[in-house]
Amino acid sequence: QVQLVESGGGLVQAGGSLGLSCAASERTFNSDDMGWFRQAPGKEREFVAAIRSGGRTYYADSVKGRFTISRANAKNTVYLQMNSLKPDDTAVYYCAAGPVSSIISSAYQYWGQGTQVSVSS
Repeated sequence: QVQLVESGGGLVQAGGSLGLSCAASERTFNSDDMGWFRQAPGKEREFVAAIRSGGRTYYADSVKGRFTISRANAKNTVYLQMNSLKPDDTAVYYCAAGPVSSIISSAYQYWGQGTQVSVSS
Protein backbone atom coordinates (compact mmCIF):
# COMPACT_ATOMS: atom_id res chain seq x y z
CA GLN A 1 0.00 0.00 0.00
CA VAL A 2 1.42 3.37 -1.03
CA GLN A 3 1.62 5.86 1.81
CA LEU A 4 1.93 9.63 1.35
CA VAL A 5 3.29 12.05 3.93
CA GLU A 6 2.88 15.81 3.56
CA SER A 7 4.99 18.41 5.30
CA GLY A 8 5.54 22.16 5.23
CA GLY A 9 2.18 23.54 6.28
CA GLY A 10 1.95 26.45 8.65
CA LEU A 11 0.73 29.97 9.34
CA VAL A 12 1.78 32.89 7.14
CA GLN A 13 0.65 36.43 6.42
CA ALA A 14 -1.02 37.41 3.17
CA GLY A 15 1.55 37.91 0.45
CA GLY A 16 3.93 35.44 2.00
CA SER A 17 5.22 32.13 0.69
CA LEU A 18 5.13 28.56 1.83
CA GLY A 19 6.42 25.30 0.42
CA LEU A 20 4.77 21.91 0.79
CA SER A 21 6.35 18.55 0.11
CA CYS A 22 4.89 15.09 -0.27
CA ALA A 23 6.85 11.86 -0.10
CA ALA A 24 5.43 8.56 -1.31
CA SER A 25 6.57 5.38 0.32
CA GLU A 26 6.98 3.73 -3.07
CA ARG A 27 6.37 4.26 -6.76
CA THR A 28 4.08 1.93 -8.68
CA PHE A 29 2.09 2.11 -11.89
CA ASN A 30 -0.83 3.26 -9.74
CA SER A 31 1.08 6.17 -8.21
CA ASP A 32 3.17 7.63 -11.03
CA ASP A 33 1.09 10.80 -11.22
CA MET A 34 0.61 13.11 -8.28
CA GLY A 35 -1.44 16.13 -7.35
CA TRP A 36 -2.53 18.52 -4.66
CA PHE A 37 -6.05 19.24 -3.46
CA ARG A 38 -7.32 21.47 -0.70
CA GLN A 39 -10.40 21.74 1.47
CA ALA A 40 -11.48 24.75 3.49
CA PRO A 41 -13.99 24.53 6.35
CA GLY A 42 -17.52 24.26 5.00
CA LYS A 43 -16.35 23.83 1.42
CA GLU A 44 -15.84 20.92 -0.94
CA ARG A 45 -12.42 19.56 -1.72
CA GLU A 46 -10.98 21.32 -4.78
CA PHE A 47 -8.20 20.68 -7.23
CA VAL A 48 -5.03 22.76 -6.88
CA ALA A 49 -2.30 21.31 -9.10
CA ALA A 50 -1.12 18.06 -10.67
CA ILE A 51 2.01 16.72 -12.31
CA ARG A 52 2.35 13.76 -14.64
CA SER A 53 5.19 11.29 -14.41
CA GLY A 54 6.68 12.90 -17.51
CA GLY A 55 6.61 16.34 -15.92
CA ARG A 56 3.60 18.02 -17.52
CA THR A 57 1.76 20.22 -15.01
CA TYR A 58 -1.79 21.44 -14.52
CA TYR A 59 -3.16 24.19 -12.29
CA ALA A 60 -6.47 25.47 -11.06
CA ASP A 61 -7.21 28.94 -12.40
CA SER A 62 -7.27 30.29 -8.86
CA VAL A 63 -3.59 29.48 -8.30
CA LYS A 64 -2.01 29.93 -11.75
CA GLY A 65 0.95 32.25 -11.61
CA ARG A 66 1.26 31.88 -7.84
CA PHE A 67 1.75 28.15 -7.18
CA THR A 68 4.26 25.81 -8.77
CA ILE A 69 4.20 22.03 -8.63
CA SER A 70 7.37 20.07 -9.28
CA ARG A 71 9.04 16.72 -8.75
CA ALA A 72 12.35 16.00 -7.13
CA ASN A 73 14.92 13.86 -8.91
CA ALA A 74 13.47 11.03 -6.85
CA LYS A 75 10.08 11.08 -8.54
CA ASN A 76 8.21 9.67 -5.60
CA THR A 77 8.47 13.14 -4.06
CA VAL A 78 6.41 16.14 -5.14
CA TYR A 79 6.68 19.78 -4.06
CA LEU A 80 4.22 22.66 -4.11
CA GLN A 81 5.66 26.16 -3.91
CA MET A 82 3.02 28.70 -2.92
CA ASN A 83 3.73 32.39 -3.43
CA SER A 84 1.61 35.52 -2.97
CA LEU A 85 -0.64 33.66 -0.58
CA LYS A 86 -4.13 34.99 0.08
CA PRO A 87 -6.49 34.40 3.01
CA ASP A 88 -8.69 32.46 0.59
CA ASP A 89 -5.86 29.93 0.24
CA THR A 90 -6.45 28.84 3.84
CA ALA A 91 -7.29 25.14 3.82
CA VAL A 92 -6.07 21.68 4.58
CA TYR A 93 -3.87 20.65 1.68
CA TYR A 94 -3.81 17.01 0.62
CA CYS A 95 -1.28 15.19 -1.51
CA ALA A 96 -2.62 12.49 -3.82
CA ALA A 97 -1.21 9.86 -6.16
CA GLY A 98 -2.79 7.76 -8.86
CA PRO A 99 -2.39 6.15 -12.27
CA VAL A 100 -3.13 9.40 -14.13
CA SER A 101 -3.10 13.10 -13.34
CA SER A 102 -6.57 14.55 -13.06
CA ILE A 103 -8.55 17.46 -11.68
CA ILE A 104 -11.01 14.91 -10.32
CA SER A 105 -10.26 13.70 -6.82
CA SER A 106 -11.77 10.27 -7.44
CA ALA A 107 -9.04 9.55 -9.97
CA TYR A 108 -6.46 9.34 -7.20
CA GLN A 109 -6.09 6.11 -5.27
CA TYR A 110 -3.75 7.23 -2.51
CA TRP A 111 -4.02 10.23 -0.18
CA GLY A 112 -1.98 11.79 2.55
CA GLN A 113 -3.36 12.90 5.90
CA GLY A 114 -3.26 16.57 4.95
CA THR A 115 -1.36 19.58 6.22
CA GLN A 116 -2.92 22.83 7.42
CA VAL A 117 -2.12 26.06 5.60
CA SER A 118 -3.41 29.23 7.24
CA VAL A 119 -3.05 32.68 5.70
CA SER A 120 -3.84 35.71 7.82
CA SER A 121 -4.81 39.19 6.66
